[in-house]
Amino acid sequence: MNTTTGQLTGRVHSWDLSTGVDGPGTRFVLFVSGCPLRCLYCANPDTWHMRDGRPVAVDEVMAEIDKYRPFVTTAGGGVTLTGGEPLLQPAFTGSVLRRCKEAGLHTALDTSGFLGARADDALLADTDLVLLDIKSFDVATYRKLTGGELAPTLRFATRLDRLGIPVWIRYVLVPGWTDDAVAVDGLGAFLAGLHHIDRVDVLPFHKLGTHKYDALGIPFPLRDTPGPGPELTARVRAQFRAHGLRAF
Repeated sequence: MNTTTGQLTGRVHSWDLSTGVDGPGTRFVLFVSGCPLRCLYCANPDTWHMRDGRPVAVDEVMAEIDKYRPFVTTAGGGVTLTGGEPLLQPAFTGSVLRRCKEAGLHTALDTSGFLGARADDALLADTDLVLLDIKSFDVATYRKLTGGELAPTLRFATRLDRLGIPVWIRYVLVPGWTDDAVAVDGLGAFLAGLHHIDRVDVLPFHKLGTHKYDALGIPFPLRDTPGPGPELTARVRAQFRAHGLRAF
């Protein structure tokens, strides 16, 4: 990795624009490559491996962002780094966030928190919002669902709270996996003990990424799992609201 100022490179899958999904307003969304988890419901298996991304310099990313800056800022948005897992490439991610802050752009980091220890205080100081994906609050379910451990994410959530960084929680609702009422209540109680959780987004499981698995020739583990019905989704949102949280 070239560490010359502005020429530090990362492995990038793609970039796009989105509205209302990846943070407030219209956002320039940078998808970095590489992820240490293998979530059974992942919609982007094409971002799992760093080798599948292309090397992109920070200057190139900023030049692309600059093309959309008037539109993004007028729409009350900013820049979101997602993936993959941005904290798998902390130097690159931190550099992009710093450059965005210097340009006066709102910054958001979308992460599982599994690699939260790789985010130093300087990186987080340049982060206006964290979109924190908490996959499950049950330790055994989390391990089966992701292949990773829950504890690092909870430690990261606590650290973000201590630093006063606003957080949007993302909770993917998968029938038979993340709908357990006791686990949902446990997560609600944990989040209610933090002071900077702005909202909880309950995201119904979908299978829009199925074609990517087919193209890659790998099995989609939840191909036969149905999405949650409106009653289940409403119940889980109500559980979070019962803990005083804003849930959507």
